[in-house]
Amino acid sequence: MGQAKQTESVKQITYLSSALKAPRINEAAARLADQARDAGWSFEDYLAAVLEREVSARNASGGELRIKAAGFPSRKTLEDFDWDPQPASRQQIGSLASGGFLLEARNVVLLGPPGTGKTHLATALGIVAARHGHRVLFATATDWVTRLTDAHRQGRLPQELTKLRRYGLIIVDEVGYLPFEQDAANLFFQLVSSRYEHASLILTSNLPFSSWGGVFGDQAVAAAMIDRIVHHADVLTLKGASYRLRGRGIDSLPSIRTTTNENPD
Repeated sequence: MGQAKQTESVKQITYLSSALKAPRINEAAARLADQARDAGWSFEDYLAAVLEREVSARNASGGELRIKAAGFPSRKTLEDFDWDPQPASRQQIGSLASGGFLLEARNVVLLGPPGTGKTHLATALGIVAARHGHRVLFATATDWVTRLTDAHRQGRLPQELTKLRRYGLIIVDEVGYLPFEQDAANLFFQLVSSRYEHASLILTSNLPFSSWGGVFGDQAVAAAMIDRIVHHADVLTLKGASYRLRGRGIDSLPSIRTTTNENPD
């Protein structure tokens, strides 16, 4: 190809990449052109290599935006997690990190005492999901109920639930740390029901399922909710003492009560 023809082609690529709002195409086209000629790439190989650079860059930047929009309390990754106290969970979590559970609208439930890494793992799986292209939202159970209560009072609960179904993953942290009033429990049940077999939930709780009746104030509501959550779910129980207490001479935290009318004596 003559020099004039090459120059004209470069100008055309620059214009087209700008029109497509794909600047990496322009950068990759120039960078890979000599490599393609030297290696004898086919036209298809060269085009695929250029487009791959653009897609990879978009996925990376898009993933970062989704992570920031998710509302994670902090950035935690699976690489940061201390697996020594939880060796039995490593393989299960590793399997979940592939993201397959999201495509199947499966749920993940992380149960265990405070400080065993439930929020860390939920956040890490959420970050993986965001990098895989899924929209994610993170909040505590109390914050989710507040959001749903506000929508209900404004007469837009159906619209809010429809909006939330567009998120591939919703994370509900700290189920059971505070009991719910009946109205709040019913709203939370509607959130779970609206996502059943449509989109995934990750829930963390310090309480076994047998104690959820006390959290939601109604055994029937709790049973119906648990039924929908675990029908398509991976349930992991984390064990051990709180990592926050290691090295402090404290083996465990006091039990967390779900009722407030007990005599302190």
